[in-house]
Amino acid sequence: MQSAKETAASIAASAKAGMEKTKATVQEKAEKMTTGDPLQKEMATQKKDERIHEAEREKHEATGGGAFGHDYTTAPPYTAEGGPHPQTTTRTPTDPVTGVAGRVGHQDPNTY
Repeated sequence: MQSAKETAASIAASAKAGMEKTKATVQEKAEKMTTGDPLQKEMATQKKDERIHEAEREKHEATGGGAFGHDYTTAPPYTAEGGPHPQTTTRTPTDPVTGVAGRVGHQDPNTY
């Protein structure tokens, strides 16, 4: 069980990481609004993703890791917007009968 100091440090690290992520997102939006160049917009998004990744890494270091031992030295599986990260996206198999992506052969007994 964590001591009160460790719990407080963990909460503070999470709060700081959250603020850093928010600042990164706001800065990205401001940079995107001030430019019309698609390349500059993409660079702003990449810079935001890097800052968010760095905030998570610092939080991980400050809290002494986690119960699951996440490795923050590689790309996160999701972007800040919640979508799949482009480097970790994999294709889902398509059901040969229905043509729908998802679990092949899986049918929900409650839907027909």
